[in-house]
Amino acid sequence: MDKDREQLTDREQRADTDKRADREQLTDREQLTGTDTDTDTETQPHVGCAIDAGGRITFDLPPGSPDEHQLLLRLRPKKGQPEKTVHVLDFETAGDRRCAVLDARPVLVEGRWDVYLLREPGAERQRPRAGLRDLRALVDGHRRRRQSPLAVRIPYVTKDGHLAVRAWLRTAHAEAERVDVTGRSITVSASLHGASLHEGAVVSLRLRGTGPVAHTVEPLTEDDGRTFSFTVDYAELAAGTPSGAGVWDVSVRPSADAPAVRVGRLLDDLADRKAIVVYPTAEAGGAALRPYYTVDNDLSVEVSATS
Repeated sequence: MDKDREQLTDREQRADTDKRADREQLTDREQLTGTDTDTDTETQPHVGCAIDAGGRITFDLPPGSPDEHQLLLRLRPKKGQPEKTVHVLDFETAGDRRCAVLDARPVLVEGRWDVYLLREPGAERQRPRAGLRDLRALVDGHRRRRQSPLAVRIPYVTKDGHLAVRAWLRTAHAEAERVDVTGRSITVSASLHGASLHEGAVVSLRLRGTGPVAHTVEPLTEDDGRTFSFTVDYAELAAGTPSGAGVWDVSVRPSADAPAVRVGRLLDDLADRKAIVVYPTAEAGGAALRPYYTVDNDLSVEVSATS
């Protein structure tokens, strides 16, 4: 597990000023549609799963489970939008084991995919509880070089105890492998996947909601063309925040004319980092600054006025 994990303090739990621009996530219960069957948690079937390093997920029903014939994955629609994308998988029997396999291809659209069971094709959906999840193959995923497009899947348990899959699909990605925080600065070591660093590469912190306002830092790059590090001075970042409060999103531009690639942490077994990996707050330039992971596991820095 990431050694950066810490318990949230009460103050940090309340510090959620990024809500205005972060994509809001409804609770799992709010996003269920009328086609779902809501049953007592003690009688709901359980589905476990295992994922390999290539992203292939095997879903398992425990012995003695009812004769469900299909497993359905539904891309969770945004609020007020209709359901658009589903994948239906057949269960196969091998001894006392019944499983359904989601291969690495086709890739899943970026978003949250809810898991359902079907007794027969077209039958009413039933939401299973989450069984055992074997995610060992994902723990050191940041060490494997990924090609473009980068497709990531992480099975996880929802707030209501159901099984779901978090997916990312990006042309390129910069994986934050180490984040060192001091009272004066933040230093990030990262690796680029799906692209390479070239002359003119620059790290850019863009102030959310202001368009062109950005703070740039020259990265230190390694000979492999993908590993780099950078340091952001807190006092400089605070001075560059016009209103004294805001959120800076961190990206890297691999070359002078290349599109920006978001820096974040996607390549391990954590589907939601925001409430798990918490960095300390420091004061500089009359402001409080705190790096954090957004709801999409991207790295940002929050600047707020000191009391």
